[in-house]
Amino acid sequence: MKVLALIWADESGWERLSDGERREWYGKYRAFAEAAGGKLAPTRAATTVRVRDGKTTVTDGPFAETREQLGGYFVLDVESLDEATKLAAKIPGARHGAVELREAAEEEAA
Repeated sequence: MKVLALIWADESGWERLSDGERREWYGKYRAFAEAAGGKLAPTRAATTVRVRDGKTTVTDGPFAETREQLGGYFVLDVESLDEATKLAAKIPGARHGAVELREAAEEEAA
């Protein structure tokens, strides 16, 4: 099964880190990732699109009532949600934010 691990954290905490501390965290993520996963641009680079009553609205930045922003993701190829949970606990972001797990919906063969 494929599980998306969404890494949520307070972006301002990242901005307060020294260059050395950021390099240390990047090293931890690289050690975990081994070529999987991804990093997202800061939320200030985001765009939100909504369609209401046939009208499209485009807003700069994310539009959510939260202190934490989506900072990155991994796609985990695992046998169970239990296995995904164990892997998510090893993602560095779980130590200072949250990791949300979402199983990829797969269509059944006809």
